[in-house]
Amino acid sequence: MYPGAHVDRFPDKPAVILAETGEVLTYRELEDNSVRLARHLHAAGLRRGDHIALLSGNDPKVYEVYWAALRSGLYITAVNRHLSPEEISYIVEDCGARVLIVSAGLREAAEKVAVQVPGIDVRLAFGGPVDGFESYADALAAASPEPLPDQPRGADMLYSSGTTGRPKGIKPALPDRQVGDAPGDTFTAVFGPLYGFDTDTVYLSPAPLYHAAPLRFGGVVHALGGTLVVMERFDAERALAAIERYRVTHSQWVPTMFVRMLKLDESVRTRYDLSSLKVAIHAAAPCPVDVKQAMIDWWGPVLYEYYASTEANGATFIDSEQWLRKPGSVGPAGMGTVRVCGDDGAELPTGEIGTIYFEREELPFAYHNDPDKTTQAIHPGHPTWTTTGDIGYIDADGFLFLTDRKAFMIISGGVNIYPQEIEDALALHPKVLDVGVIGIPDEEMGESVQAVVQPGPGVETGPELAAELREYLRARIAHYKVPRSFDFADELPRTPTGKLVKGKLRAQYL
Repeated sequence: MYPGAHVDRFPDKPAVILAETGEVLTYRELEDNSVRLARHLHAAGLRRGDHIALLSGNDPKVYEVYWAALRSGLYITAVNRHLSPEEISYIVEDCGARVLIVSAGLREAAEKVAVQVPGIDVRLAFGGPVDGFESYADALAAASPEPLPDQPRGADMLYSSGTTGRPKGIKPALPDRQVGDAPGDTFTAVFGPLYGFDTDTVYLSPAPLYHAAPLRFGGVVHALGGTLVVMERFDAERALAAIERYRVTHSQWVPTMFVRMLKLDESVRTRYDLSSLKVAIHAAAPCPVDVKQAMIDWWGPVLYEYYASTEANGATFIDSEQWLRKPGSVGPAGMGTVRVCGDDGAELPTGEIGTIYFEREELPFAYHNDPDKTTQAIHPGHPTWTTTGDIGYIDADGFLFLTDRKAFMIISGGVNIYPQEIEDALALHPKVLDVGVIGIPDEEMGESVQAVVQPGPGVETGPELAAELREYLRARIAHYKVPRSFDFADELPRTPTGKLVKGKLRAQYL
């Protein structure tokens, strides 16, 4: 399925609505513009397996480009707009993009990238002029509105968040079928029936569209004929207002968004009618138990969590009822088979913490231009077991629990300490807006536990607050896990999907 399959039924139905302005892209416009862009790119010489790079904010045109790629057998790489021009240039060059399409709102970065990556064949800009780029609107106006006779299915090739190093491109194999052929893509086949997406779905996406889940779930909504409501950027109260205004039925969040909404004043939280919401999906980062319990208490049992990755090597799923029986779990496997292994590669017994692998019938991904990283992700004894570096354990019922990422684990005095547990314990403290926990070198212990806290507005920092937080933690976690030191910062380095960029945080201490 793809948007063109629905045009005859409801051409004027909104395919995308920009939440803040009410701007609408209809199914007719999405189909017509994606066809015209596909025609323009084909005339420019692009063929199956070539790459498009897209640099944009949360704009409805993102999906015109997305569907043009997916109906042309092309790879689309949506680039993190918050990166520096040098970092953007690295991704554009690394993915081998022959096309760069940009939003005029990112003019300064786009013009620098055009200079730094001169070998791009096609450069288009929408929303206004950008030096060195042709007009997107003019290119579409000059192109044929007739679909190409051959429309091989394309795919996204997205980059990891780069929380522990340079972003890695994740390149799947292109499917061997046309864009409209059944069974469609894996995400539609899995998530459509799982969460009840259909033509009545109104899906709120408050996260950046360059990330895997927001981009792909928007594609699922269009494949099944629903309406996608996109926020330009997340704001806790405006998100609640959007649910009420557009009668949102489905939505997707990350835990930091839950925390921000829970910390709104009670009078604000109860101001909006959220009764239309049937499914609130969350993923991207582990959710503290207290945070998720508070959200279920507020919204009801509409929370659905999945654990997966940009690599799409496997997934687990859990609904609210299951989670209430297994607090903290991310559920049993729903795609692939979960394996938990020790450092020697041996599979571990139930309840023991180790590296999480997913077993599949064949290798599901490769890191672009990085065979060493691909090899590191594969189990040494099983060529179709892959990991993204997370650690956790499986209980006797097959439910997976995450403890942290392997790269973030602290070894202090020979004991493993998982920062996530400490961060989760502080998440809802009224004086804490954000917190990151890292290990720093210690001559005696090897590493010691360091907390970096972003205080709430108007909170006075200093030794008294550190002592208060230390005592708060001592009542909730083992004393040896309590940070030896607390520092305070105006802001922590997080991606817009809520992942803490611990490489940047550690760099301040190393």
